[in-house]
Amino acid sequence: MLNLIVVPLAATGTSAIVLPVVIMGSLGLIFGLILAFASKVFPVTVDERIEKIIEVLPGANCGACGQPGCSGYATAIVNEGKELNLCAPGGPAVVEKIAQIMGKDATAKERKIAFIHCSSGGKNNTKWKYAYQGMESCLSAVNIADGPNLCSWGCVGFNDCVAACKFDAISVDENGMRIIDREKCTGCGACVTVCPRKLIMLIPESMNVFISCSSKDKNPLPKQNCGADKPCIGCGLCAKKCPVQAITVENNIARIDYSKCTDCGTCATVCPTKAIINLKTEG
Repeated sequence: MLNLIVVPLAATGTSAIVLPVVIMGSLGLIFGLILAFASKVFPVTVDERIEKIIEVLPGANCGACGQPGCSGYATAIVNEGKELNLCAPGGPAVVEKIAQIMGKDATAKERKIAFIHCSSGGKNNTKWKYAYQGMESCLSAVNIADGPNLCSWGCVGFNDCVAACKFDAISVDENGMRIIDREKCTGCGACVTVCPRKLIMLIPESMNVFISCSSKDKNPLPKQNCGADKPCIGCGLCAKKCPVQAITVENNIARIDYSKCTDCGTCATVCPTKAIINLKTEG
């Protein structure tokens, strides 16, 4: 029988350091050569249309398209057949360019504008139930005793929506009210996502009639709790008078179905608390 005798190497001095370095370096070189060879034999082909679409997209990475950024949307268009008209900031011009790249027909969706369904939230028109001291964040505030404002459905006023807007479309006026610039708003929906009380909705740009309240409290609580004193009391008069049945009242709050609304303004005229505003008459 053949006996094998293993004689250990003397690992003294610098050899104890050099040997591992040489081994690791050699392995790195070998794996590098293998990867280089694999990249030549199995190349990853990237559709050039993806890069072209990325170039025409605005680069806002706002997520309005439902994808993780503009590159994700471009990839989804080419590889998954995603709709071509989902880029809200880009608008019709970008839709047309993408359609040309893809060789397809596409129609831009009507531009939407964010609207805050609350007429309070300012320092001069909000009733408070306690003095909030903490991180100036709407989300943090509502997690403490359901928020500091008396109306548990209304705007908390710590400007999470302002911080989320990448287009500088939301500002705060001298009374502490958040104002949406309809010209700057791209309808990306970032402010909609961050509002913890879901007060912001995207509404077709052509519409001028809005319900500026979100309180689901029963009458007379909305009027008692709202510092702005223009709450919806769920009376249903707007729904009864709407000629196209575009308004419904559920959980003591009226809401407009803009797919039916003709923007006639009748609801704003009959609303007893003026919770419904009409931009055509109020400016």
